Amino acid sequence: MALASPASASPNNNTVKKLTKAVTVEGVFKHLDKFQAIAKANNGTRASGTPGYDASADYVAGLLKKAGYQVSRQQFDFAYYEDFGSSFAQVAPNPTTYVNGVDYELMSYSGSGVAEGQVVPVDLALTPPRDSSSGCEASDFAGVDIAGKIALMQRGTCAFGDKAANAEAAGAAGAIIMNQGNGTPEANSDRYDLYAGTLGEPVGIPTVAVSYGTGAQLAATAGLVLRIEADTTSEIRSTENVIAQTRQGRTDNVVMAGAHLDSVPEGAGYNDNGTGSAALLEVALQMAKVKPNNAVRFAWWGAEESGLIGSQYYVDSLTEKQVDDIALYLNFDMIGSPNYVFGVYDGDDSAQEGSGPGPQGSAQIEKVFEEFFASRKLPTVPADFSGRSDYGAFIDVDIPAGGLFTGAEGLKTAEEAALFGGLAGEAYDPCYHHACDSLTPVADGADAALYRALGKKYKLKGNVNVFALDVNADAVATAVLTFAYDTSAVNGVPGKTPGKGKGKDKHKGKPHGHKHGHKHCR
Repeated sequence: MALASPASASPNNNTVKKLTKAVTVEGVFKHLDKFQAIAKANNGTRASGTPGYDASADYVAGLLKKAGYQVSRQQFDFAYYEDFGSSFAQVAPNPTTYVNGVDYELMSYSGSGVAEGQVVPVDLALTPPRDSSSGCEASDFAGVDIAGKIALMQRGTCAFGDKAANAEAAGAAGAIIMNQGNGTPEANSDRYDLYAGTLGEPVGIPTVAVSYGTGAQLAATAGLVLRIEADTTSEIRSTENVIAQTRQGRTDNVVMAGAHLDSVPEGAGYNDNGTGSAALLEVALQMAKVKPNNAVRFAWWGAEESGLIGSQYYVDSLTEKQVDDIALYLNFDMIGSPNYVFGVYDGDDSAQEGSGPGPQGSAQIEKVFEEFFASRKLPTVPADFSGRSDYGAFIDVDIPAGGLFTGAEGLKTAEEAALFGGLAGEAYDPCYHHACDSLTPVADGADAALYRALGKKYKLKGNVNVFALDVNADAVATAVLTFAYDTSAVNGVPGKTPGKGKGKDKHKGKPHGHKHGHKHCR
């Protein structure tokens, strides 16, 4: 079925049954294929800060404005980063070529260029308990001959970016940040192993991360000369969030639903997050003539792939009253993974894994999704609020949250394969954050044998599982419309039944409060 134009969207899609009938997988794929076409016309990407993202935002905003929504485009600056390749080698005394991903990782927002020189350890703490503050203060470099050389620093106390910036300010040509080595290797492997770190914002010198063991070995090597080469783009760029709100419904009990619109620079983001963006867009268009009890505010976030920047910027821009006026937030990120599971965010922490429960009311959001899947006789698994998507900023200010997730780079278990089919031991999305997350995955570098095997298990369109996206689009529609009429289960605010007359309209206060705070890796 072709996508109905906004002008022909039914005014009667005011019940879950009507809306889920109107929201078709064909309609969702029309938007998804448009995103793919935009990427193809813009160097294969829709990353924030690129023309591909700008065109995606124009497409979404244009359709929503035509459909009658109040559309705003929130501009903000962010640190753009793209890695085109790197190398790391020992020049002397023992010429050695190190392997990216095995021996070192180029840190995100590393500067571009070549740094070759003697390695100078900076305030290392190599004796247990290794309480390192290496490189955190400009004074760490006082009296150290670092100009034109490579600073070897240790993780701990301050952000990676502070260490690299201090080294650059002291005249270093390049930087290495070894893992901290605190605790024990058995209990604290994350403080010993090779790690992927981010500097948070552009730094002007090539900077790599190494394991604690590699760093200690480098520190003990006399006459050590290393060479770091990095080809990166690391700079401040501008991008935007697209926000669309219904013209009807109470604005002191707003229902928010969001999906990040950007891809990674490496590809089109057909699944990540074309699926969430396209499904949310189709639901919004098919709801355009619904008259909700609560205003519904749809959001397409920018710069999620750069560190959840757009959603955090949006929440940080709200006043305390504006935060209080948001009843709940629904998040849809990767809802059509080819080797999918039906993941529902674990609002009540019933799985007792990971980050704990969401704010009060999150369990009731989870219940709405669980009831939807139960009505279709479909299984679900709990998805942890791991902090990897745009719900994080809302949870931080005590806004109840929930949503859907079909899996990323994690491997499907045998138990999950028994529930959902597919291939155990393979990633939920084998093309996660790669160029092959596209309409033509094999042509864009995917494992042909793996995708043939997946194709025998499922109906795929490009890097998307058609069944998973079809079901999840209906789940999005169900939750958004349910809460558009009634959030009483979540926050006690009386509502009304979809398609029925008005209920009570007395607003009860919600226990929201500002708890802003960015998390930086250390």
